[in-house]
Amino acid sequence: MPHKIAVFCRSVSLASLLVLLSACSLFGSSGSSNVEAADTQLQLGVRYMGMNKLAIAKEHLERSVDLNSKNVEARNALAYLYEKLNDFEAAEDSYEKALGLNSEDFSVLNNYGRFLCERGEYQEGMELLEQAVANPLNNRQWLAATNAGRCALMQDNSAIAEAYLRQALQVQPSYAPALLAMQKLSYQKGDYWAAKGFYERYVSVSKQTAESLWYAYQTERALGNQNAAEQYKKQLLESFPLAEETKRIYSAQDKLKHGK
Repeated sequence: MPHKIAVFCRSVSLASLLVLLSACSLFGSSGSSNVEAADTQLQLGVRYMGMNKLAIAKEHLERSVDLNSKNVEARNALAYLYEKLNDFEAAEDSYEKALGLNSEDFSVLNNYGRFLCERGEYQEGMELLEQAVANPLNNRQWLAATNAGRCALMQDNSAIAEAYLRQALQVQPSYAPALLAMQKLSYQKGDYWAAKGFYERYVSVSKQTAESLWYAYQTERALGNQNAAEQYKKQLLESFPLAEETKRIYSAQDKLKHGK
């Protein structure tokens, strides 16, 4: 499911991770030189990952783990990088090791739970995400709630998906991944005006995606707004020519053309 990973807007914030790592390094300043060097390598790796310089980020993060194999943050960040590199076996191994070091780490629970859901391992993924959502000490419960909602949506469980997504949006009303998921969910439920509203909220805080344009196009068609639908269709075809959603439009046009 590599394309789902690309669409599945990630619910981990590199900026937030950097803040967390900086805070952790303050408390570890009296440690060994290896631990300090590992922390430095970790922060460099995360920064390069944020700049999308993945090869350099990989060198730093792997070096960080070599220097301090018990660093949960480094293993978590390395697992996320492996995901970006489509090395899913290495990513799972790194997440497992991070979870083994700290089974209550909120970031690991969230990232690994999301990862498992994307791999189709829904039950295991939801169990981890539910742990992260339920813990009152987690000040970013909305991240895990969004991922739990999306995981439920993958399983066509719209009631549970909506409950989690609304929980996330109560805390973070402008969180783009939750808004995008609610746009999709509302359309699938046939609540087209709600889908239109969630789309408008989404584009006010984030860039267009092939998925957002696809559901906007379908929503306007369902509402009978053909001109608006054609505009979204045109934008989708021009901006995302290789997307699966674009291929679906061309496929539908071909079938119509040949009377199938």
